[in-house]
Amino acid sequence: MKGGGRRGGEGSGKGRGGAACPHLPFLRYYGCGLVIPERLEDCWVLDLGSGSGRDCYALSQLVGEKGHVTGIDMTEGQVEVAKKYVDYHMKKYGFQTPNVNFIHGYIEKLADAGIQDESYDIIVSNCVINLVPDKQQVLREAYRVLKPGGELYFSDVLASLELPEEIRMHKVLWGECLGGALYWKNLAILVREIGFCTPRLVTASLITIQNEELERVTGDCRFVSATFRLFKLPQAEPAEKCQVVYNGGITGHEKELIFDANFTFKQGDLVEVDEETAAVLKNSRFARDFLFRPGGESLPTSGGCSGSDSQQIITDPFKLAEESDLVKSRCAPGAAGGCCRQKQSC
Repeated sequence: MKGGGRRGGEGSGKGRGGAACPHLPFLRYYGCGLVIPERLEDCWVLDLGSGSGRDCYALSQLVGEKGHVTGIDMTEGQVEVAKKYVDYHMKKYGFQTPNVNFIHGYIEKLADAGIQDESYDIIVSNCVINLVPDKQQVLREAYRVLKPGGELYFSDVLASLELPEEIRMHKVLWGECLGGALYWKNLAILVREIGFCTPRLVTASLITIQNEELERVTGDCRFVSATFRLFKLPQAEPAEKCQVVYNGGITGHEKELIFDANFTFKQGDLVEVDEETAAVLKNSRFARDFLFRPGGESLPTSGGCSGSDSQQIITDPFKLAEESDLVKSRCAPGAAGGCCRQKQSC
């Protein structure tokens, strides 16, 4: 299978930023929940594998009239479905001019679809990259079209080991988003070669295969649904550790910003961050939300994503998923993070 499509699934019309979509084409939605980062006001956003447009319409409300959302999908029928609801949503949001459009094309060939260099602030992708054989090309194109300081925020399925050919060529596993899963350790290698910062793990949830035949094929390989954020920083930006204070005020995160699995910023608290985290905050859309001051001694690091205690840094999505499951077992039932809800296969 080539390009970016969406898998079968359901979802609510509300995401992390609190957007409520009055009407969305659920019957042809092929994603697994919404993939929506913070601080979207006035941003230009590109959705890779936008399907019937559900995520795009939620995003279009959050970016506001001064922002813009573009959805691209390889399935022409899905694109046509998405286009039907533009006027409806603009009227519901009270926007005078449409701030969303949909393009038919392949997510590994964005240039062919007319998407220019450094034209977007944020790219989102909801369990689509695993469906493309050439994942490096998808990431390379994403890097090209992002502005300096821009972010690729995506959820996808990752594997605990390099997939053998039997799994990669299995039609059912491919359709379930497992056959195309990338070995999780290879993600950091790929993005570094392209120019992105170290992948920042946000959420992770183990996937359970509830089929004996498929369990036999997958053997010892495990799968996880994880959300990551990748930042494109200015090439010449020097990295210096520092201390930061979150000012608060981001819609939906006024008192606390859970930036990733390793950094949570509470309003008014002084937090010491490593060089790369400092560079990300200073050069991204989050710069306005923090105060910066010089740091102290050198901080321990772990693959470029670090905090004040290297022993607590989590870069392994399987470790995070296991820890999350342990916490959930001790707490009241809640939403299972990541892109495959209820910890089931796609």
